[in-house]
Amino acid sequence: MEEGELFGFLGPNGAGKTTTVRCISTLTNVTSGEIYVNGVNVVKEQTKAKKFMGVIQQTISLDKDLTIRENMVSHAMYHGMGKAERNARIKDLSDYFGLEEYLDKPVDSLSGGWKKRAAIVCAMLHQPKVLFLDEPTSGLDINARRLLWDVVKRLNQSGTTIVLTTHYIEEAEALCDRVGIIDHGKIIALDKPSVLIEQTGRTAVEYMEDGKTVYNYFHSMDEAQKFVSAGGHEDATVRKTNLEDVFVELTGKSVGDQR
Repeated sequence: MEEGELFGFLGPNGAGKTTTVRCISTLTNVTSGEIYVNGVNVVKEQTKAKKFMGVIQQTISLDKDLTIRENMVSHAMYHGMGKAERNARIKDLSDYFGLEEYLDKPVDSLSGGWKKRAAIVCAMLHQPKVLFLDEPTSGLDINARRLLWDVVKRLNQSGTTIVLTTHYIEEAEALCDRVGIIDHGKIIALDKPSVLIEQTGRTAVEYMEDGKTVYNYFHSMDEAQKFVSAGGHEDATVRKTNLEDVFVELTGKSVGDQR
């Protein structure tokens, strides 16, 4: 990842996205190799690394027995923040994310989308340079998902480097500066979404053959139309190529496949 970018890991469930992020963010011990973030060896200097990292896991880690404000205070104290500093940060971030009216409500009184926002505030209290989001919109409805997209964009625009994992194609295309497509624990493609699509072919043609959908990719609409005309595929669909097409071409699997 590059400083200040919004980087995404895209891949099917079980491909290694969460494990990779957990290793980078010190939540899982690595068995070999070294990892450097912000110039710090996170394997050997975990305490130092944690000071500039924030992590939002798939399962929201807020304490259900506390209010939103109490959760924030608890997180701030964990990072050694004094009362004046933490109160100022809680106010600033709550205002920024529109959480003021929810601060003294129990965690379980909030919807999934607002819980995610509260979790992000907790992770941002100590002003991390790098924020890890592990499938942040999983389980959210489309409206809550798009609201969270806005939050993630605003954070990135304010200077926070963000690393997120997702298996939602539209999420990676809408948010990420660069995408690493991961499968079986290995990155099999890494670049801007537009570049990955360009490499595959900007225009996709799909049609039925022997009961199966066949996909072909072309670098121009003219090439695609000529293929359709020459092949007699009157029922063919001609559309723009997307990242799911790129993934399937590289791996032979659909994004979201279970292992």
